[in-house]
Amino acid sequence: MLQPTLKTLFDYQTLTREQAREILVNITNDVYTKSEVVAFLSVFMMRSVTVEELSGFRDGLWELRKPVDLSGYNTVDLCGTGGDGKNTFNISTLASFIVAGAGIKVAKHGNYGVSSGCGSSNMLESLGYQFTTNNDLLRKQLDKAGICFLHAPLFHPAMKAVAPIRRELGIKTFFNMLGPLVNPSNPTSQLVGVFDLELARIYQYLFQQDNKHFAIIHSTDGYDEISLTAPFKVITQSGEKLMTAKELGLPANTPESIAGGHEVEEAAKIFSDIIEGRGTASQKNAVIANAAFAIQSNQPQNSLEDCLSMARESLESGKAKETLKTLLATQN
Repeated sequence: MLQPTLKTLFDYQTLTREQAREILVNITNDVYTKSEVVAFLSVFMMRSVTVEELSGFRDGLWELRKPVDLSGYNTVDLCGTGGDGKNTFNISTLASFIVAGAGIKVAKHGNYGVSSGCGSSNMLESLGYQFTTNNDLLRKQLDKAGICFLHAPLFHPAMKAVAPIRRELGIKTFFNMLGPLVNPSNPTSQLVGVFDLELARIYQYLFQQDNKHFAIIHSTDGYDEISLTAPFKVITQSGEKLMTAKELGLPANTPESIAGGHEVEEAAKIFSDIIEGRGTASQKNAVIANAAFAIQSNQPQNSLEDCLSMARESLESGKAKETLKTLLATQN
């Protein structure tokens, strides 16, 4: 029964790490009724989750995950929290192919859109990618294409258990916050976009505990990625700074110029246009900026300038497009 816990939470008290872990395990094992789970998720939409609680939820997910071993590779993940309500096209998915095209191995964790119409899983599925938990196939994809995709519900039974409820609610829950923390392959480096700075601080603390190379990004106008529409905050293991498009040598974007991710069909068309070199300057610049910070999180010895030119070259030379083609071909 979840009622006693709900009462505790409604009295403005918080959970210990162990309580949070146990509740997540119970949700996965269908111990609670659907209305109890909805009530529980709702509490965390009304207040911030604590470090202890998020750590406990992560422990529960991690304990139940289906393991995948990609330890022989120095991989990076590009995964945003989603939930910024900005309706952008799939910037981090596109950036992932650009990073792989630049020669960095990518193990991308993702899911169907919950608070957005088209998540990275919707996008990849529409391109013809088939999700798998087969370790040999995932390693083959990394060897041949430099990228593989880990569809969260296949590796995390808890994500699968709450998926229908999250879809019905249609708004961000603490599961949005967990996505970037539980890539089942435990990549060596990570670029994470977050929808608010409070969450960025929690991630910074957790990634430092994990001893991981990371870059956490947040645009000051609320995007969970580098939108180039406003100054953006970058937090890494060596500190934090506020940056602007100008400092990257790029023009600023308008929100309209990077919109278009609500319907899968529309998002897929934008994706194909950009990867085939037909994207607008605003679209290309947003994707290149995010890819550059992902490359730098994996290769901290490279200057940001070098990472930006590696990203641009990957997109403009067609290497990113080739990466997608090779990835899809590994399935045959």
